[in-house]
Amino acid sequence: MGRKYFGTDGIRGLVGKAPITPDFVMRLGYAAGKTLARSVGSNGRPTVLIGKDTRISGYMLEAALEAGFAAAGVDVMLAGPMPTPAIAYLTRALRLSAGVVISASHNPFQDNGIKFFSEHGTKLPDEVELEIETAIDQPMECVPSERLGRAKRLDDAQGRYIEFCKSTFPNELDLRGLKIVVDCAHGAAYHIAPHVLHELGAEVISIGNKPDGFNINAGFGATAPQALSEAVVANQADLGIALDGDADRLIMVDATGRIYNGDELLYVMVRDRMSVGEVKGAVGTLMTNMALEVAFKEMGVGFARAKVGDRYVLEVMKERGWLYGGEGSGHLLCLDKHTTGDGIVSALQVLSALKRSGKSLAGCCGELTLFPQTLINKRVEAGFDWTKNAAMVAEKEQVERELGDNGRVLIRASGTEPLIRVMVEARDASMAESMARRIADKVAA
Repeated sequence: MGRKYFGTDGIRGLVGKAPITPDFVMRLGYAAGKTLARSVGSNGRPTVLIGKDTRISGYMLEAALEAGFAAAGVDVMLAGPMPTPAIAYLTRALRLSAGVVISASHNPFQDNGIKFFSEHGTKLPDEVELEIETAIDQPMECVPSERLGRAKRLDDAQGRYIEFCKSTFPNELDLRGLKIVVDCAHGAAYHIAPHVLHELGAEVISIGNKPDGFNINAGFGATAPQALSEAVVANQADLGIALDGDADRLIMVDATGRIYNGDELLYVMVRDRMSVGEVKGAVGTLMTNMALEVAFKEMGVGFARAKVGDRYVLEVMKERGWLYGGEGSGHLLCLDKHTTGDGIVSALQVLSALKRSGKSLAGCCGELTLFPQTLINKRVEAGFDWTKNAAMVAEKEQVERELGDNGRVLIRASGTEPLIRVMVEARDASMAESMARRIADKVAA
């Protein structure tokens, strides 16, 4: 059975357009509440935790969700602006029934979305999402007044999460002597990430930490790391850390301003873990650079590719019993530290690797040289199927023939936006770029 509303990362879209409207979100809250109530049964009242990022629309959608849950007889705890992984952690730590995050992650402020976490701090299984979808389309009623849900604020959600993040950093290490620039993308970690780094001993310079409801991800954060690169160089800092709007992505910068993506950071983490124990394998995606696969093979570390999307990376990790995985975009998973991708926790794992090895970020990546990749995003009409575009198919086949064993081509639809992504990987950067453009130019053909 296909999904009607849920994508690869919850439900997302333009605010004010279906499905991101107050009436739909209220029905969503009611449907999720009824589904949770059935799972709890007679053992007690379900309680859900709601967090959000810094978009102006978060106020409206939070109120709509709260109303829907209350009508279903579900109690609500409100955490306010918090990173997505913080809601996953707090849901599990507080033994709640579910967590809900109002965020469109790295998208611009005009978009927003809803994503759910289970009581275990993991993304909801497909069958539960499908059950919620079925319930959304049923008539919305209301439990009797004596069974209506209540709402309250969660005291010190910020402090609880800061302490959790710090607990994932080795007790015998600290960040003293490091000057770090942290870019919070004017998003949900603006009041958390700087404190975590400061309390571990670093000298911290914050940018992208003044959200106004409209500037989330705008020129700052993991999707726009040039601002961080410039700030690191200007402040003569040792390192830079860039998060995205909901703080589940990580991109880093070294003292020279060089930007390191998720593939390189995953390599650093796995190398560090190998220095203190065995690493059976790591999971990437169809977009993961071939150089990482080659490097892991040489290190004796297994490697598997999942579909693009951190939920699919997590699925393969669990299937194989592996602890580490990630995407070049900066979604990194360390299941020995957290149940979901967490930009702050991932940054601390990289920082601990640097501290433990005594090397710079460049030094820790010294044996990894990424193959040049070109990724082109082309906006398309909803429902566009590139496999039925004869010109694109023909050009893709021609490029693959020209590349032979010296590269690869990947074309995929975005799971969160009306985009077709064309990626070409080759040993020569100019070749990768020209070939990707040749294919992308056929979108309108």
